[in-house]
Amino acid sequence: MTTGSPDKRKIILSGMRPTGRLHWGNYTGALANWIELQDEYTCYFMVADWHVLTTALDRADQIQLNSREMFLDWLGAGLDPDGSVLFIQSQVKEHAELYLLLAMLISMGRLERNPTFKEQIRDLNLGGEISYGHLGYPVLQAADIMAYQAHAVPVGEDQLPHLELTREMARKFNRLFGEVFPEPEPLVTKFARFPGTDGKRMSKSMGNTIEIAASPEEIVAKIKPAFTDPARLRRSDPGNPEVCAVYTWYQKFLPQEAEATASECRSAQRGCVDCKLKLAAGVTEYFAPLRERRAEYAADPKKLDEIIAHGCQQARAVAAGTMEDVHGAMGLG
Repeated sequence: MTTGSPDKRKIILSGMRPTGRLHWGNYTGALANWIELQDEYTCYFMVADWHVLTTALDRADQIQLNSREMFLDWLGAGLDPDGSVLFIQSQVKEHAELYLLLAMLISMGRLERNPTFKEQIRDLNLGGEISYGHLGYPVLQAADIMAYQAHAVPVGEDQLPHLELTREMARKFNRLFGEVFPEPEPLVTKFARFPGTDGKRMSKSMGNTIEIAASPEEIVAKIKPAFTDPARLRRSDPGNPEVCAVYTWYQKFLPQEAEATASECRSAQRGCVDCKLKLAAGVTEYFAPLRERRAEYAADPKKLDEIIAHGCQQARAVAAGTMEDVHGAMGLG
């Protein structure tokens, strides 16, 4: 079995759909965790541009720019292109070939029973307008993971059904053709749904996001009208920090201030305006290194191009080795 991990560390694969600049929810839900995982695993981090097409085919012309913005956010946040492989999915054609072969191992009925798929149909109000590509999304996701013979995948709990499909396909392939693929284990990311400026889950579609690369002025402008305790009508009213988005942000970005913030909110010692301004100053400082690194990469497009090209070259080499194993096991070629 080919391995993409020369130092024998276990391999992980994860990816993000390129929909533009990343926001605080993206950072807390995935990116901050990826940065920590770099020290323990051989990491492959993928811009999942083909996956965007399942629900945003009409915006295909935005994918290239959005992919570069994502790379800038990744590099600014601290993903290391010398220690991890950062690449673009569509630049590694082996994903498509493995996707085709894996599609032979799973039934339509099994894909239709996927609970995540059912939720997407409901949430996106798709009704009967479901593309074959959308239905087969988990198969392409499996190909992404198995192309690098990954041992583990960092996922939120909502993605566990998708990963179980990958494990099923790995087992079936190995049973039919011999041991080629590990069954990837989930590295479950423990985080609550991160609140946006309106108190609901932070999401671009909701228009309630704050970008991780936002300027100090943009941060203040976004935080000022943000959702707080709706029952706190006057400055002198005691507040309930547990229902306040601002307090959740304190817990993540200024944890050393969280306890005092909660106490002063409950006793009405601190008003919401002062609380938000203090948070804005702290978050501005928290993300300052990210903004500086991001700006350096943005100012040197040639260097960014080289990083992307190098990552794609590394990914192609590993995926090509996997496909040699697959061809040999299946008697193809």
